[in-house]
Amino acid sequence: MPKNSKVTQREHSSEHVTESVADLLAHQEPVDYKRSVLNVTGETWDKQKEGDEELEAENRPAWNSKLQYILAQIGYSVGLGNVWRFPYLCQKNGGGAYLVPYLVLLIIIGLPLFFLELAVGQRIRRGSIGVWNYICPRLGGIGYASCLVCFFVGLYYNVIIGWSIFYFFKSFQYPLPWSECPIVKNGSVAVVETECERSSATTYFWYRETLDISNSISESGGLNWKMTLCLLVAWSLVGLAMIKGIQSSGKVMYFSSLFPYLVLVCFLVRGLLLRGAVDGIMHMFTPKLDKMLDPQVWREAATQVFFALGLGFGGVIAFSSYNKQDNNCHFDATLVSFINFFTSVLATLVVFAVLGFKANIMNEKCVVENAEKILGYLNTNVLSHDLIPPHVNFSHLTAKDYNEMYRVIMTVKEGHFKELGLDACLLEDELNKSVQGTGLAFIAFTEAMTHFPASPFWSVMFFLMLINLGLGSMIGTMSGITTPIIDTFKVRKEVFTVGCCIFAFVVGLIFVQRSGNYFVTMFDDYSATLPLTVVVILENIAVAWIYGTKKFMQELTEMLGFRPYQFYYYAWKYVSPICMAVLMTASIIQLGVSPPGYSAWIREEAAEKFLFYPTWAMAILISLIILASLPLPLVFILRQFHLVSDGSNALSVTYKKGRMMKDISNLEDNDETRFILSKVPSETPSPMPTHRSYLGPGSNSPMEMSSAPNGRYGSGYLLASTPESEL
Repeated sequence: MPKNSKVTQREHSSEHVTESVADLLAHQEPVDYKRSVLNVTGETWDKQKEGDEELEAENRPAWNSKLQYILAQIGYSVGLGNVWRFPYLCQKNGGGAYLVPYLVLLIIIGLPLFFLELAVGQRIRRGSIGVWNYICPRLGGIGYASCLVCFFVGLYYNVIIGWSIFYFFKSFQYPLPWSECPIVKNGSVAVVETECERSSATTYFWYRETLDISNSISESGGLNWKMTLCLLVAWSLVGLAMIKGIQSSGKVMYFSSLFPYLVLVCFLVRGLLLRGAVDGIMHMFTPKLDKMLDPQVWREAATQVFFALGLGFGGVIAFSSYNKQDNNCHFDATLVSFINFFTSVLATLVVFAVLGFKANIMNEKCVVENAEKILGYLNTNVLSHDLIPPHVNFSHLTAKDYNEMYRVIMTVKEGHFKELGLDACLLEDELNKSVQGTGLAFIAFTEAMTHFPASPFWSVMFFLMLINLGLGSMIGTMSGITTPIIDTFKVRKEVFTVGCCIFAFVVGLIFVQRSGNYFVTMFDDYSATLPLTVVVILENIAVAWIYGTKKFMQELTEMLGFRPYQFYYYAWKYVSPICMAVLMTASIIQLGVSPPGYSAWIREEAAEKFLFYPTWAMAILISLIILASLPLPLVFILRQFHLVSDGSNALSVTYKKGRMMKDISNLEDNDETRFILSKVPSETPSPMPTHRSYLGPGSNSPMEMSSAPNGRYGSGYLLASTPESEL
């Protein structure tokens, strides 16, 4: 019993102490109203159901160790985007200068929202559906929207894992199959495949051998059986990792989270020993400070922060819901956020060390090809030998000598220079060629690895790393679906997981058609960006403005044993919602300004060409956005007009070891019942209950008595350590 309570004062003081109703209620034994004559709700007591609920609360799975949990969060947040998206954005948006807006936005948007999701998951110990039903039933659609977005993302994300599996198995041969163009017989003459000759060996292998891609999204071309088998393997891996929940996925995370770091470090050491690696890194981190004033740079940095941490998907909430309630989730949020950032920087160093090496190789190739052109012009007297500097040796021509010769010829032949068809062969031009996504992983990086000594080994390591990065993110994404559904609808974990994987594989066949890559692009660009932004804004509003920032901070104090920094109060209340609203507005404007389209590979031209989506594809695109956002207004309307019950008015008593809280949401204002029992007493306890029941639009205040004809006075007991709500 607290030392400062009036009951304790009476025991240790001779002075008369007047006890209030709140003091008496604060220390009485909990009463089970369902079993007593005070049960005025008409609800029958189900002993078996109550026992099952208590058993479920006690037996909720938990992480085997703190390390396993941290690795799971790192594996989920550190994904393919850290390797092939962040380096591209860094190069595109000012090199080292891009790190400044990214780090600023990570601190003022990413960290507070990541901490918020960790805290609500750990506090309420439910998946995303249960968490948002508990905090604000009218916004319960947030959880369902998160599940849908997770499903859409999981559909195409696993296809990328399938591509990596294909390249992984193709890497066990020397030379690598994408190192040279294939030779085809034309009658008795052997010639190089035209499409490959006009592009490159790695580009040809990606588009023709791997995807066997069609010329447009309208040309289905049938299923690609190789990619279909790889997709089946990918979904089998995910299913096996998820079949036992965190008991199985947690063990997988030890390897899938740590192995990519081993590979990145090995690649960094090897990359730094390559000729030209320093050129790539210097180019990468040379800051272009003028870029920091560009609003587009800040928008792209905010989007990258948003997706890098996996905000809004529900995976963060699902993982943290298996934690003990006294776990320091603030430390976890800070640790994972900055590990994510440093992983992105590490991956950027690796990528540009390798691309610097590749740029030198390609620049030397350019010099050789153009030197042969100049020799041809010299032999045919198109150019005079007097134009060639005396120290230039064509048998050992350096890039510096070529550039000097190029400038002389360009000056002398100014009027007819374009007709010569000579290239400048500048290393800077090669380094400025921006590549991202599949273009980086399956074309640029694979091409660079063909020049590595022992190239099959490095290729195996690289694609095994991509598989593990993808698998870690997929486990988190799938947990964002399975955890809330299993918590809410009490389905069998194994049956639902297997069924979900089979259904996703069948739907995912759309991505392994010959036109499947175009659908991957569509889903990647439009299925998640806008719906997730809306979801995270509503999450922020639900906690900060509806549930109450002060009350949430108080509960965090009780849960963590210390009060979080005041910075989070202002970030949740004002900064994050405003920044996210600006980001959403910018995303909508971007959609309107840039007509939806995709890069198609045209076989006859052996080149990419930007095409606009046809009408039917636009309909699919719009449907994806609407479908992912639909649960938000739908659940709000159903609960606003009492078309479905959220169970919030049912009186309940829950027993469990630990502290007890009283839910007094239906008592009258003049009742002295504003109290919270806690380990860390607050000087100004919140008058609001830990779980505010949804009373519908007819109630003026959550503290008012119900206006129903047979007025119900409810006073249920809720656990502070494991809150329960009838969803």
